[in-house]
Formats: sequence, C-alpha cells, structure tokens
Amino acid sequence: MSRLAAVEQTLDLPPGYTLVALREAGDAFAHGCAIAAEAGAGTLVWVRRYDLVEFAVVLEPDEPLVSARRAFFAGMNALADAIAAHCPPEREVKFDWPDAILFDEGLLGGARLGWPPECAEDEVPAWLVFAVILRAADMAHISEVQAASGVSLLSEGFEMIDTDAIIESFARHLMTAFDRWNERGFETIARDYLDRLSARREGERRGIDGNGDLLVRTPAGKGPPQRSGLVEALGRAAWYDPQARGPKLG
Repeated sequence: MSRLAAVEQTLDLPPGYTLVALREAGDAFAHGCAIAAEAGAGTLVWVRRYDLVEFAVVLEPDEPLVSARRAFFAGMNALADAIAAHCPPEREVKFDWPDAILFDEGLLGGARLGWPPECAEDEVPAWLVFAVILRAADMAHISEVQAASGVSLLSEGFEMIDTDAIIESFARHLMTAFDRWNERGFETIARDYLDRLSARREGERRGIDGNGDLLVRTPAGKGPPQRSGLVEALGRAAWYDPQARGPKLG
C-alpha cells in the first residue's frame, strides 16, 4: 500500500509550494531527502498525524554547502514565528543550540537538516531539506516523570486547529525570512535566531560564523571565541528519539 495519503490538499500553502501528504507511518525527513532531487524547491512533505506536527520542505540554495547550511537558521526563525503567532498570550518560544524548540522552557520538538551526502563543502548542493517535528498531543502511556521535560501544543493551550495552521504559517514566514536575507544579508537572520537562543552564561556575546558555527565570547574572555560546530550538532540531534521517531521526553 502506498504511504502517500489519498486525500485532497487540506493545507492552505502560499503559491510556490507543492504538498506531498504521507500516511501516519511516513517519515517526512527521510521522504523529503529521497524525493528532493526530483521534486524540487518548495515541495512540502507532511505526515498526517494527530500526536505530532511533522513536515519537511525542500530548498534549492545558490551557494556552496559550507555556507548554504545557514538556511537552517532561517527555517528555525520561521518555525518560531509560526508557533508564536498561534500560541496563548505571554508565552515564549526559545531555542537550544542548534535545533531544539523550547516552549515555556519545556522541549516541544526540533528541526533537522539534510543535504546530498556526496556533495563537497565547496560545491553548491542540489537540495537541502529542512524538517520539523513538534509534539502536538501528550501520549496517555507516558508517565508524568518522563514527560516532565517535555510539553505539547495541546497541553500548552493551543487548539487542535492550530497544528495545521502552524505549518501554513511556517510556509509564509519562511518565504519572508529568505526575502529578508536577500535584501539585508544573513546578519538579520542570525540576529533573530540568537535573540531566541538560550544563554549559557550571563553577558556572553554570540555570533554565527560563515559556516554556521556558533561563536561565543564571555565578558572577560580573551583570545578566540568558543566555537560550537553546526554540522556536528545537527548530526547528534540531541532533541530527537530515533526509536520513538519524535521528541525526547526525558
């Protein structure tokens, strides 16, 4: 049986996007990477699940892989803006370096980035895939102790209708983010991302290098800044539980 969902398009996506809907057993990230070369930019893969918000979008960068990975930060900003647009008042969306999404200090989910494995750092990749998983609903079999560090959209006051609306909003915010990047440079993307990044030490100064690494200077620090590698961190995906194929709970 095909994993593609035999349903009409139910997401209201902006022009330029093409929806690919998968059944509950689908994997948006894996499927997005598998079809990216043929499907092209703007393809949005969506897994129709009630317990998770899971989707991936195909991008086609125009710069070498080493710097093109910075598109990840535009995706994170768009995701945070989409969540903030639908969340209850006075709630905060934050990041944990580089890929985890925190809502009111609890782990809500995270993002992943894929690229052609054969692409060299100095080559322009044929595609990138930015993928997202958010916990939409708490699972009844999860104990309170396990779930203490995790939150879900519904438990935090979102409406069920908001889960689809977040994807639609993300698609619009992503287009806006890339427009800003083109008009004002990457610094505006970096600034927005760093504003939501949880601080490790009070007074530290942070920046994002040309290859996407995080650079941190402490107030009294001398010498080169502390560097946290983007590629290594994305490879760890510390927020992700591969067995449950979703955000970690403890």
